[in-house]
Amino acid sequence: MLDYTALKHIHATAATISIAGFALRYAWMIAGSPRLHSRAAKVLPHIVDTILLASAILLAVQAGIAPWSVGWLGFKVIGLVVYIVLGTIALKRGRTRGARIAAGAAAIALFGAIVWAARYKSVPLLGAL
Repeated sequence: MLDYTALKHIHATAATISIAGFALRYAWMIAGSPRLHSRAAKVLPHIVDTILLASAILLAVQAGIAPWSVGWLGFKVIGLVVYIVLGTIALKRGRTRGARIAAGAAAIALFGAIVWAARYKSVPLLGAL
């Protein structure tokens, strides 16, 4: 099994690729680009996000942390679910272009909050109070 440091780097790299890929697909959606509907745009995010999730689970197991035992990790799990929902609204399920743009912006902001929680081991805003 990979050591904790290697897993952390894999996880951080996958997170970076994931948000970069989402931002690119979001820009394509705004521009009305047919690239959004390409096979790569539909398959690659699932591969990257699987690596991201698998590395997160392995990190938690190696650290002996249950997601609900520490607030920041529980926030990340809940945030991830909301991020996925917002992402699907932004890229394909939003009924209007405005709704898609708003959902995409919210997804990117939430991703930033998830990174904050990981970096500072606290829930954004609540951890600062």
